[in-house]
Amino acid sequence: MTDSTVHRSSTRLPFRAAMPFWLSLFMIPLVLSAALVGGIWVVVPIVATWGVFATLDAALGLNANNLDPQTKDSALYWHRMITLIWPPLQFAMIFGLIWYIPRVDHLNPLEIYLVTVGMGVLSGSVGIVYAHELMHQRNKLERWLGDILMSMAIYGHFRSEHLLVHHRHIGTPRDPVTARYNESFWRFYPRVLKGCLLSSFRAERDMLARKNLPWWHASNPFWRYWGLQTAFVVLAFALGGGLGVLIFVLQALSAIFQLELVNYVEHYGLTRKYLGDGKYEHVKPRHSWNASHKASNWFLINLQRHSDHHYKPDRRFPLLQTHDEDDAPQLPYGYSVMTFFALFPRKWRAMMNPRVTAWREKYYPEIDDWSAYNKARHGL
Repeated sequence: MTDSTVHRSSTRLPFRAAMPFWLSLFMIPLVLSAALVGGIWVVVPIVATWGVFATLDAALGLNANNLDPQTKDSALYWHRMITLIWPPLQFAMIFGLIWYIPRVDHLNPLEIYLVTVGMGVLSGSVGIVYAHELMHQRNKLERWLGDILMSMAIYGHFRSEHLLVHHRHIGTPRDPVTARYNESFWRFYPRVLKGCLLSSFRAERDMLARKNLPWWHASNPFWRYWGLQTAFVVLAFALGGGLGVLIFVLQALSAIFQLELVNYVEHYGLTRKYLGDGKYEHVKPRHSWNASHKASNWFLINLQRHSDHHYKPDRRFPLLQTHDEDDAPQLPYGYSVMTFFALFPRKWRAMMNPRVTAWREKYYPEIDDWSAYNKARHGL
């Protein structure tokens, strides 16, 4: 943990303290310009999202400063506000473009496709990240907003999977989101799509069963997920016909792809030690990859401080602490670069497998045989 902790606990932090996290707002005019102008503009949102922030990371370096984790919500007004205003802004952008695109003739099919991918980049790299922050809160409004954002990606069940499965079982065979050692992203992706849907439904079903309620009870949040997603598809058809539905679905698939790329990076090869009798060690910062790269953490509202998020899941994003290499394994680059390398298995393994090996030697020198861990069979 860094020594440069910034201690503030009660007074409202000024807007300038939160301003870097508002950079995501600049993405909306980029996507709108792509649709309005076409041409080379259709690739600008995609390049800006990942390329620009990767460049800024290289220029600005790391940020090891921490806010006081005891800071009250009332002091984080401007930090919280960006996550609260984003859902209606994203809704207006997506469905505004679904209405607009079928009614113009200056966009060819390739340009429509790239504009749609740009929409998905926005709803994935910003919308889902903000949904992740919102779904962790106890406030009902914030959870609803999180569900709305996830349903715009047709991935509403992610909340149930993330809260009831991933956080409980990270680094164990029961967590489909923990990428296994030597597993390529292209093997991970279909496995996690199926595993997350099934595990999230089972988790909600089992919770209802403990209350002697059937899975189809009205309190099952899957009814909310299905209802919101259906409403969005119907709205897309009403505004843009068949093309509107296609645009909505394609931007959602693009958003999901980005989400699972990030999930792959966050826990690749990191496992919790099996203690016997079906028990595993407690989750610690060492069980998630940490990245303190300044610019991409601005854009992703500190998502890369993932080691602390799993260690203390109830902390709001401004209060997440960065961990140094003594406490948590470090990624060599921010997510914008790491997700790119994850697409190329040989390059990824050459970069990450030695780091996983070093992590094992550092934290678990007593484990000689990792074969069960490599195949996610430790404890089964």
